[in-house]
Amino acid sequence: MAMSSKPDSKMKLYNFLKPIIGTKNMKIKPPSKTVTVDGDVTPIPEIKAPHLKQIEINSIEEPYSFVRILYDNINSEYIYEVIEPPMTKEDKENLETLKDKLRDMFEIKIFDTNEERKEYLFTMAEKAIKELEINVDPVTWERYKYYLNRDFLGYSIVQVPMIDSEVEDISCDGVNIPIYIYHRMYGSIKSSLKFEKEEELDHYVMWITQKSGKHISISNPMVDATLPDGSRLQATLGKYVTKRGSSFTIRRFKPNPFTPIDLIRFKTMSREMMAYLWLMVENGMSMIVCGGTASGKTTTLNAVLLFIPPSMKIVSIEDTRELNLPHENWIPALVREGVGEPNPITGKKPGEIDMFDLLKAALRQRPQYIMVGEVRGAEAYTVFQAMATGKTCYTTFHAEDVKAMVHRFENAPINLPRALITALNVVLLQAQVKVGTNMTRRVKAITEIVGLDPETDEIITNNAYTWNPADDSFNFSGHSYIYEKIATLKGWSQRRMELEVKRREKILKYMEKLGVRYYRDVARIVSAYYKNPEEVMKRVNEVLEEK
Repeated sequence: MAMSSKPDSKMKLYNFLKPIIGTKNMKIKPPSKTVTVDGDVTPIPEIKAPHLKQIEINSIEEPYSFVRILYDNINSEYIYEVIEPPMTKEDKENLETLKDKLRDMFEIKIFDTNEERKEYLFTMAEKAIKELEINVDPVTWERYKYYLNRDFLGYSIVQVPMIDSEVEDISCDGVNIPIYIYHRMYGSIKSSLKFEKEEELDHYVMWITQKSGKHISISNPMVDATLPDGSRLQATLGKYVTKRGSSFTIRRFKPNPFTPIDLIRFKTMSREMMAYLWLMVENGMSMIVCGGTASGKTTTLNAVLLFIPPSMKIVSIEDTRELNLPHENWIPALVREGVGEPNPITGKKPGEIDMFDLLKAALRQRPQYIMVGEVRGAEAYTVFQAMATGKTCYTTFHAEDVKAMVHRFENAPINLPRALITALNVVLLQAQVKVGTNMTRRVKAITEIVGLDPETDEIITNNAYTWNPADDSFNFSGHSYIYEKIATLKGWSQRRMELEVKRREKILKYMEKLGVRYYRDVARIVSAYYKNPEEVMKRVNEVLEEK
């Protein structure tokens, strides 16, 4: 099986941007040829059980690993089958001997890139194979390389779902229980992976926790950590906390986050709504993304933030790294846990830096845009004060609607004055909903905060866009205070405002047609429009007019 080199959107994007911003200012390069590997490293096994039906199969690390989605007609459920290079009993024994030998051979070295680590690992493995006098043919060597990389540099048994872009969460509940994954298309489904021995699972939990720079033990059997790739890890050891034994849950971090084009493609919102958000972000309007757990709040926020002009200074504050932006003038700040006993007065551990501390520091850094991963307490007051003084702020919040959001803000522990809430411009309400037989995510409403009624002291709102669950469509109310505010700022007429919205929609449609998926590519096109709008529109119209 060989890796093929086929044309994709990268070359089209390169040709699109070249005449607009020139090659000197363009970091994207023409696509290079793909390296091919000869030999049937991972043959796809036949499906022998008659009750199992193949739905789809995708390569993860071609030609080494694949994922096959099966449907079980008996239990009426999907199965996430991981296909990795097959190993004979002798191969497995040789591989374990090789790993033990390598552990003795490794020296402490510092590497700048993962490629350097892999090169060192494979060089040492070749030396070890010669010393152990193991006979290895080219295909078997490729299989050994896969498992060495997987187990030493990767995430071992969960390596495939960890690098599968369709996987959001990975959950292990105990021994001899299938590892469950949350798939973007099929929801929560069981996989073909599982731990068969208690010691094996205990060892893995300790290993992956140490890989995160944390420690787990009998005295401290529960840990929250961040994996090297930015994913969130929650782990428990033994039966001290979880009675079925050790467990772990990994919330995946996407190195290539979803873009506005992905959200349009998933029908999370319409193209017109995304054009609205583009204009809103560009012109410094503040927004909160509200919704329940797993409604996709951070995903939507990250996608919308790609519309921030490239030269603007940005500061983001999070407790776990989730935001991923292409902007150079960006300071990503993370909270730090303290050690020891909490201070009886402040309630903070020595060395602890919380979101409130980071937010206070951020305001001294003179950012144009401030992002807070999620507001829960005292930091919310400071966020709204920043909005009131002219800063553009974005954050997420757990609330099902605007009324619930206001109620939570006004009560403990936040205790926000109602007048300060009017510093906010837009509330985006997102939810996990059922469309047909599938669970998916939809923006239920984009609500504008208009002001405060002086007689009733009620917050005046306007639902600019709403989702109609009857036919899964999005409707514009016909009036937007944000459009009016932007038109006033720019000195545009209503006709000019409508034209600008249509232009943004066209660019988004162009990116859909081109198949742009990489978030940096979306940011490049947005940046190109800011620099040379007429040239970009000329190129966009040429492409859209092609039959």
